[in-house]
Amino acid sequence: MVFADRHLASRLEAAEAHGCEQFADAHKRVVPQIQSAWIKCAGATVVFDGADSPVTQTFGLGLYEELSSDALDEIEGFFQDRGADVMHEVCPFAGTQTIGLLCSRGYRPIEISNVMYRTVHERCEPLPANIQVRRVSNVEAELWSSISARGWTHEHPELEGFLRETGLVFVAREDSPCFLAEIDGVPGAAGALILHQGVALFGGAATVPELRRRGLQAALLHARMMYAADHGCDLAMMVAEAGSNSQRNAERQGFNVAYTRLKWRLTVR
Repeated sequence: MVFADRHLASRLEAAEAHGCEQFADAHKRVVPQIQSAWIKCAGATVVFDGADSPVTQTFGLGLYEELSSDALDEIEGFFQDRGADVMHEVCPFAGTQTIGLLCSRGYRPIEISNVMYRTVHERCEPLPANIQVRRVSNVEAELWSSISARGWTHEHPELEGFLRETGLVFVAREDSPCFLAEIDGVPGAAGALILHQGVALFGGAATVPELRRRGLQAALLHARMMYAADHGCDLAMMVAEAGSNSQRNAERQGFNVAYTRLKWRLTVR
């Protein structure tokens, strides 16, 4: 049995931090002018991927080492020197000392998410005969990116350019295989994994509007679960907005909430 404790949180947070490090590195290769960068400070991973990027934040703050004012000075300088807001994803196992220090320095919570987990196993239901899932190669980055972008932006077409670029970075990222699900030979859903020290982080899953409710997301999940098992992972992980449809869908697939996480932004300095 896997307990939702500090040890589990350390593994899960490290996997997401690793994925964001690799995203920043890949983004710099794909779009050199972005000037992505990351550092380690007081055990936390500090990532800059552009002033408006959701990847621009810290991970693991106060979880691996006790947080100090000097460390926060260094982290804040890293972001502010690059023209970015200072934001931290903070796990509750970071403790009240970390939260108290953030409050005393003018931080406010701006987002709540649930980090979810389950064990990895190879046993999955067989796919319908007309559905196939495959890992994409780098030469298919444009295809994967277009399916992913269409899945995410049918109600917000103004984001398509941003998400297509982001999709190219997903495919270029190390330790992050990307998958396409096809129905009757037509690509309809995209999803990704991040693999790190036995943890498989499931993310980036989207289905184009006209092919929803056809089993593509379930097929993507099953294929990625088998891939994770084949590559030595024992834990699967997802992150969802608290109480969202994404959380409910994850729970239907056997994921449980490990802890609720707050994102903090510096508002007064």
